[in-house]
Amino acid sequence: MQSPQRIVPEAARGFKQAASAHAAALVEAGMAVGLGHGSTAVEAVPVLAARAGRGELAGTVFVPAARFMAEALRRHGLPVVSLDDRPELDLAIDGADEIDPDLNCIKGGGGALLYEKIVAQAAKRLILVADAGKLSPRLGTRHPLPVEITPFALASELRFLAGLGGHPALRLRPDGDPMRTQRGNVIADCPFGPIADPAALAAALDARGGVAGHGLFIGLAALVVVAGEDGVRELRR
Repeated sequence: MQSPQRIVPEAARGFKQAASAHAAALVEAGMAVGLGHGSTAVEAVPVLAARAGRGELAGTVFVPAARFMAEALRRHGLPVVSLDDRPELDLAIDGADEIDPDLNCIKGGGGALLYEKIVAQAAKRLILVADAGKLSPRLGTRHPLPVEITPFALASELRFLAGLGGHPALRLRPDGDPMRTQRGNVIADCPFGPIADPAALAAALDARGGVAGHGLFIGLAALVVVAGEDGVRELRR
């Protein structure tokens, strides 16, 4: 994996669109497709709608990980179903906040990390889409780790995260109140710095009763579609 690129915001939007269009081209008729919450994943929606309008996606249905994505799909006339309807997905498309050379990633900047992971784990194949600025030599280098916490356990879990060196900070709304997830939980953003063993940290977080979810996606992505100054590339594990 190449060194991370510094991407200016104006260019990042174009790179996101290019990566999302590439991933959208991998969707086939009759598939059940999961879509995450990220700003890059949502760029795939108009491309998918255009393909559906040309008759290329007959029978394809979509399972969104967030209300925002469900609304975007419906606005574009694409069929939305739930995991109850299609518990196994052919593929899922989502963005990421940081991606390491093993295609592990940190997600959750948009706050839908629990549902995004559920959708990713339900898919036979997870495709991540990103601009080249999201590539990183080690997770935690460029982005804090979001951890979703049940409010009942908040004080205990913040103490636990601090003990791990996570320096947790509650994610707040503009009015100063804690931001709530779709499940009514809160999110602590944890700037661990470079994480030496992401799998071990994920296991430690998974073992905590008060942790409803976390943004470490380990061993889930089969393919990363990344766009940058050198065009669109596919990275595979």
